[in-house]
Amino acid sequence: MTPVETIVVEGAFDPATLVARERPVIVKGLAADWPIVERAREGRASVIGYLKGFDAGRPVVGFTGDPAIGGRFFYNDEVTSLNFTASRVGLGAFLDRIVAAPDDGTSFYVGSTDLDTYLPGFRGENDLGLDPARLGGVSPIASIWIGNRTIAATHYDMSNNIACCLVGRRRFTLFPPDQVVNLYPGPLEPTPGGQVVSMVDLRAPDFALYPRFAQALDAAQVADLEPGDVLVYPALWWHNVEALDAFNVMVNYWWNPVPRFMDTPMNTLLHGLLSLRDRPEGEKRAWRTMFDYYVFGEARRACAHLPDHARGALGPLDEAGARRLRAQLLSRLNR
Repeated sequence: MTPVETIVVEGAFDPATLVARERPVIVKGLAADWPIVERAREGRASVIGYLKGFDAGRPVVGFTGDPAIGGRFFYNDEVTSLNFTASRVGLGAFLDRIVAAPDDGTSFYVGSTDLDTYLPGFRGENDLGLDPARLGGVSPIASIWIGNRTIAATHYDMSNNIACCLVGRRRFTLFPPDQVVNLYPGPLEPTPGGQVVSMVDLRAPDFALYPRFAQALDAAQVADLEPGDVLVYPALWWHNVEALDAFNVMVNYWWNPVPRFMDTPMNTLLHGLLSLRDRPEGEKRAWRTMFDYYVFGEARRACAHLPDHARGALGPLDEAGARRLRAQLLSRLNR
């Protein structure tokens, strides 16, 4: 494993340019002057009081794990259920539960909670001020993550990520997308947090059961973040996230500069399992060539030789074209 590159930004922060480098980068101290980071220096009680001041009173989803899981939200040993419980609870009450709980290893976690819905006003004081025009015209989704010593098992997201470490220290272990074969992905559903996770426990890898994980470790990058540090990394990079202190808060921004009318590639993957995976190998090779031509190659190649009126779905996609394609797919799937 190698350390993630660390930089210091002078002037405007341009995450799109950083993501275009196709590797993670730490921006040192970018959020160090946020009020919540200043409260962190005063202690946990100050942070909790500050967060409660923005609480809209809406129930959040709080995860609780027994000491036996060691803070890693995952599956049980038989992979028949998740190894934690989830319940709707008031944010203030959950924060109080974290404070009141004995230090016995019980894990508490509030993940991916929309900032503007559940903590309105927080971003008025703590925000990167991202300009959608610099993010492909897309407004980022801002979320907050709160808990004690917890581990989010190695997973990927389908959007670019800006992770702001605000309270407590965090360690991200990141793997490039081409390591998927060495990460031994788990079930498509259910999943601990919405995305597929690696079955390998990074704390103690079982190389007899998962021998290729050694190659993944060779390709891994590690980001150790202090309060105020910001980590930027591209979509589809796998990442294991450890919250290292007794109380931790992170805010992240997700964005993906594609039009909203475009479908999620996960639907394509599921349809590929339905229509391609179990065909003869020769057919699969032929279909791979087809996909390279129509999908993964240069976008205009498949229609450049056709007159405009004959291009149909092969031409540039817009909202109307997306609706037509979706209707066509639904009709075919419902045959």
